[in-house]
Amino acid sequence: MAVVHRTALVPSKLELLTSWLPSRPWYRGGAGGAELAKAGGFRLDDPQGEVGIEFIAVTDVGGPHPATYLVPLSYRGAPLDGMEHALVGTMEHGVLGRRWAYDGCHDPVLVAELLALVEGRAQAQDQNTSDTPDREVTRSCTGAGSISTVPFTDTTDATVTDDAEGTALAFPHGGVLRLHRILRPAPDGPASLPQGAIGQVSGPWRAQGGTPVRGLFAVLYPGAPPAPSAV
Repeated sequence: MAVVHRTALVPSKLELLTSWLPSRPWYRGGAGGAELAKAGGFRLDDPQGEVGIEFIAVTDVGGPHPATYLVPLSYRGAPLDGMEHALVGTMEHGVLGRRWAYDGCHDPVLVAELLALVEGRAQAQDQNTSDTPDREVTRSCTGAGSISTVPFTDTTDATVTDDAEGTALAFPHGGVLRLHRILRPAPDGPASLPQGAIGQVSGPWRAQGGTPVRGLFAVLYPGAPPAPSAV
């Protein structure tokens, strides 16, 4: 189970993301840089107990149009070979020592556990408390098109593409997992599958001012998803 250490991180996660977020194609902030506040998130367990997996929601109020972003991060005790382009930064952890933080969309361990969450084989964990499930993070997967009948298991060769709305992970044998990097509140009620999707993960975060809201985090498609609408 995920172990959350009460210790110092230097630099902090928000400090790392303050410099990294403006480099992303889906960043909506202004030229003055990011001003970030934590808005929520959850964790997943690595079955091998080696990789930390966290999905962080952060709100940026640095630009003319505040936005909340979803950032999946993986934390490793050594560099991930061939993934220099996905490195967010390094941190000194008060218990674990140096940690390499990666954009989790490029980390096969994080991607595999996110797929397991979609199908119901993994349970979201509380972001701040060890060994505590987060029941507010929900998922669904259609029986007719469940992941077990579609070859999504090869997460090491997924093609990762960022655009103005989010990140798409295309798997070599078919299927696309799309992460909503810019979080938008959904209408009240259970989250429904978008058109053409076979699975989804949704959850809560805090809007600017502290109001609790929830919406889609990730959506799984059996093929290419519909083109994102312009906003």
